[in-house]
Amino acid sequence: MTQDQQQKKAAGRDPNREHMTLSELWQLWRDNLMSWRSFCDEHHDLFTLNIQAGFRRIGRWLSDLRSNARALAAANRDRRFPESEYGAAQLFLFFRGSLERRAAAIREGFSNRRKALTWMGGKRRHFFEKMHLHPVAFLCGAMAIAAAATVLSLYTLGAQVTYDGQDLGIVSSRRAAEKVVAELEDVTRATTGDGGYTVDTALLTAETGVFPRRELISDDEFEETLSDTLGVVDYAYVLYVDGEKVVATTRSGALEDLLEQLKLGYETADTVNAYFVEDVDIRQEYVESSYVMNLGYIAEILNETKEGEVTYTVTSGDSYYSIAEKYDLSVEALMKLNSGYDPKILRVGDVLTISNAVPYLTVVNVERQRYVQDVPYQVEYTDDASMYQGEYKVTSAGVYGKADMTANVTYINGEETEREVVASVTLSQPVTEQQLRGTKERPTWYPTGSFSWPCTGILTSRFGYRSLLGSTYHSGIDIGNSYGTSIYASDGGTVTYSGWMSGYGYLIIIDHGNGYQTYYGHNSSLVASLGQKVHKGQLIARMGSTGRSTGNHCHFGVKFNGTFVNPLNYL
Repeated sequence: MTQDQQQKKAAGRDPNREHMTLSELWQLWRDNLMSWRSFCDEHHDLFTLNIQAGFRRIGRWLSDLRSNARALAAANRDRRFPESEYGAAQLFLFFRGSLERRAAAIREGFSNRRKALTWMGGKRRHFFEKMHLHPVAFLCGAMAIAAAATVLSLYTLGAQVTYDGQDLGIVSSRRAAEKVVAELEDVTRATTGDGGYTVDTALLTAETGVFPRRELISDDEFEETLSDTLGVVDYAYVLYVDGEKVVATTRSGALEDLLEQLKLGYETADTVNAYFVEDVDIRQEYVESSYVMNLGYIAEILNETKEGEVTYTVTSGDSYYSIAEKYDLSVEALMKLNSGYDPKILRVGDVLTISNAVPYLTVVNVERQRYVQDVPYQVEYTDDASMYQGEYKVTSAGVYGKADMTANVTYINGEETEREVVASVTLSQPVTEQQLRGTKERPTWYPTGSFSWPCTGILTSRFGYRSLLGSTYHSGIDIGNSYGTSIYASDGGTVTYSGWMSGYGYLIIIDHGNGYQTYYGHNSSLVASLGQKVHKGQLIARMGSTGRSTGNHCHFGVKFNGTFVNPLNYL
């Protein structure tokens, strides 16, 4: 290599390029471009920009620079040059001391640069004069660079991710995909409680390549897609009732709308407030996929019950007290649950409600109601010695007053539970009722209004239709016992029949004077006679098997206003 070539190479120029043909220059440029592309493919992470981190680093650098400047100014005021312990101050002193030398070097550098440019301009003119096609090559190169810049603005490096053959999208890099997978594994373990859960990475592939920028998805979108594909957990809106997870949906606002619709089912035009008794909370979080369902199923669940109704069938020997004690209830609570039953009569076979069905959500609806209400009247009594004790006679009927009422009425799932009167205006005053009250001592035979068992024994036949020698209708009940067992009046009254009657054999009928009559049939002998007044529990006959009978028993019947009724409803 000549001395001139060595000087040109030292100046950063390749002397051999001056003697290269156009095709050789083109091939050299193409090789450099392919080398640059290979480098980019192998080191794509070097081109990942993190603008926020860059700004943070610049901010920290400026903050440090400001602190050092302040320290330098303080040192200058304290005249601590050049012994300052601050590194920035020492650096400043160093540059200050070499300022003149650096300025001369800079001036010399600019002078040499001008000389070099002048020399390069002459060589460039000589080169273009010698190689007339070279400007075209440079133009093509410039166009290629512009095209490359355009391509880089539309395309970028990325990774195409698939799981078990299913396309999950294009992410910024393989490393980004691995990071999302690790985060999803942590979330799944925390959500399901399965500490050993991992994603099967053997089914996960990430192919690196160049892709259109518009096809790239964010890490959050990729995480959601991967979660849906795995089907273990979902990021959704979860409904909690009293802290218990119930249902979930991925639709924003859907649960709120369903809850409002549930309350609207109980609201009226008079509603002033509606709310849930339970603590209802909606959270956006990861949840097991089994909780996520469509809105139709969610609506069905919210309208169903989480606990069904509990009932009890009455057996022999039961009482309201014993049943309430068995289920840890008060008698009052049991009676309230079974308001349709007579509290004085409990019959075998009755089905009592122990607890009502419990819904998932309890809706409280408070209404402001205005209505006219009856005002109760007072009753004044006048004693009358001609009437028996317990008898009353109205001589002047009372009249209810009227009041305009305004009340806050509370309903729970449609049933009224409370009525708070907030205002009352009397429209009319009530009129007192006048009654006569009997004081005459009641005779022993006088009806008490309730019935007792006429004899001891076993219930052998019930009231109603039965299969015995063909289908027949039984107008009473049969109580079996030994021959001659005593039979007593079920209540006080007057004997209206005492004798033989076809089918009944020897029969006693007692009229109790209040629309009720009682029948005592198949007796072996009669004690009470026609027209006799008997008191409750008085001996009236003895058991036998006369008439149409298959054994010793007492046929006991109760007739009310001319129609036989079931005696068991009154005993």
